[in-house]
Amino acid sequence: MHRRRRTALTVSAALLVAAPLLAACGNEAHPGAAAVVGGERIEVSTVQAKVKDVRTAQARSPQADQLIKDSGQLSRAKLYDLIVDEVVQRAADDAGITVSRKEIQEGRAALAQQSGGEEQLAGMYLQQRGVAPDQLNDVVRRDILVSKLAADLGATNTPEGQEKLNRAFTAAAESLDIDVNPRFGAWDDKKLELGSYKAPWITQVSKEQEPVEAGA
Repeated sequence: MHRRRRTALTVSAALLVAAPLLAACGNEAHPGAAAVVGGERIEVSTVQAKVKDVRTAQARSPQADQLIKDSGQLSRAKLYDLIVDEVVQRAADDAGITVSRKEIQEGRAALAQQSGGEEQLAGMYLQQRGVAPDQLNDVVRRDILVSKLAADLGATNTPEGQEKLNRAFTAAAESLDIDVNPRFGAWDDKKLELGSYKAPWITQVSKEQEPVEAGA
């Protein structure tokens, strides 16, 4: 893997924590919905489709058994991603931050170069973040938005900088009035957690870790 100064994107791509066990099923306030975010439903079927894409990609890997074993709690992780997509988008909208298709393409190309090629990049995201190849652009887009927002807020990799970023995400989450089906746990606006699951990149973005050109 080609070494260069690590970016906010490469840092986020390298981090993953295992999602916890699903909470016991409870009464559904919104039948068929995994969550309601900003008044819009995230269907259970949507979460299941995301999980299926990842499982299909894992099954094709030479490390299939290990990948599946290491991502046994994938449903919660996929729902978390879908919720956080909306939280990040709302925070970016509030700050007037956008990302273009060209930026996504250039960001992905830069990550592929750093990873040793497109195939290696897809394998890394599948292994470390549970992301199927056809989900990769969405994740790159979100990471660029997070990187831009951190730079806009001056959110350096310090407790104070991380608090700035967290405040922006918390404000966005609160405005979206997130309601999660108890099957998947409870959402916490302040901790930005679903149950006890939280993606580490939320508090790992640093202004000094400059984004790739696409995210500048």
